[in-house]
Parts: sequence; C-alpha cells; structure tokens
Amino acid sequence: MGILEVKNVNKRFGGLQALGDVNLSVAENTVHAIIGPNGAGKSTLLNCLVGKLIPDTGSVMFDGQSVLGRKPYEINQMGISRVFQTPEIFGDLSVMENMLIPCFAKRDGGFSLHAIGSIDSERDVIEKAKQMLVDMKLYDKREMQASSMSRGDKRRLEIAMCLSQEPRLLLLDEPTAGMARADTNNTIDLLKQIKEERDITIAIIEHDMHVVFSLADRITVLAQGTPLVEDTPDKIKGHPKVKEAYLGETQAV
Repeated sequence: MGILEVKNVNKRFGGLQALGDVNLSVAENTVHAIIGPNGAGKSTLLNCLVGKLIPDTGSVMFDGQSVLGRKPYEINQMGISRVFQTPEIFGDLSVMENMLIPCFAKRDGGFSLHAIGSIDSERDVIEKAKQMLVDMKLYDKREMQASSMSRGDKRRLEIAMCLSQEPRLLLLDEPTAGMARADTNNTIDLLKQIKEERDITIAIIEHDMHVVFSLADRITVLAQGTPLVEDTPDKIKGHPKVKEAYLGETQAV
C-alpha cells in the first residue's frame, strides 16, 4: 500500500465526466508523475488530492487518513504541501521575509515563535530560514524583492517555503511551466537533490517530458479522466497507447 491511495474516484461537473473510476497508488519516498493531454483530468485529480474538491464517489487517503473535505491548514498538518503552477510568493516582500513566514507558521493555521519541529525561539526560527535559503542556493538573494527574481528562482523559493514545513508529500503542479530551459534544468537538479537528501514523497503533474523522464520513478498516464497506463519511465516511453493518446504517433519522447 502506498503513502497516497486513490480508490475508485469519480467526479462530474454537470454533464462532464472529469474523473472516471480513478485508482492510483503512490509509493513512499518515490517520485510519481501524472501526465496526460489537456482535459485529461490532471488538475481535477490534484485538487482532490489536497481536499480542494470532493469526489462524487471514491476515497483519497494519505497515510491511512482521508484528505477529503479538510481545510488547507489541516492538509498541511497531515504533512502535505502543494506547489502551484504559478509561484505563490509575496512579491512585495524580500526573499528572506518570504522564507520567514512558513518558518514561523504553526501547522494549526496560526503563527508562533514556537514553530515546527525542535524550533523554540525567534533566533532558531531565523537560523532555520537562513539555512533553507543556503540549501536552496538563494541566500545571496535574501535581501532581493521577491517579485524581481527570475521565474526559476521564484519556484525555488516556493519549494523552500514548502520544505520548511517538513512535509512527507510534496505535490508539484507544472513546476517548470513558463520557464526557460536553463531554469527548467536547474529545477530538475533541485528536485533530484531534494529526492536524494530528504525523506519525502513527490507527486508531480507536468507536461514537459524532459522533466518527467528525468525525475519519475513511476508514471501514470490519464486520458479522458481515466488512468490509461501506469508503469516505469522506460516502459511508458514506447507504450503504444501513450503515443496514441498523449504523445502522438510521430512525436519523439
């Protein structure tokens, strides 16, 4: 059984069947990618994984607990963090000020100097924020206004903010969308580093096949709201159903 289990999930919007009998199991400490053409149901599934949408039928369990109907801070409290397609940072604040916000935050939705883990003083909180920026290679930009950073660095900051909450599951929604290739490659390297150095499970929705095949241990392909095939990257690359439904018969992977 995986740390994240989706069983028989169905979701309709009026006459549209967005998800049809979806089953998905994400193993702990792996990178699991979810791909599919536009309209395949990827975003709907992601919103079900974080409790934002409640399926018409079925269940979504994280480490044996249902995520359905929970508030965002409760999802965070369970150990799930989400990185949105557009970086969710405070543009008017400095990089360090952005980093301090989640470091001071409690998982019950409030704020306290008695933050997460072993932190028990303001000085410790600040040191944790500094160390996160060092780890993410952003410390030299700590005084920069966040809105002035490149998209790649904004994404790096957002991931750092999520990791400061010490999640067990990191959900990434198109993390390289809108990036130049250099920023994309830097994000791939960052996620590889996170995978190697942290006890964390990563689920990623991504259109860029270079990103998917660089990172994923397993891939689930959605088509018209239903899982078409799930396998290792090597098996997915040449799968005829995948080529037909998503990549196209003549498109190279």
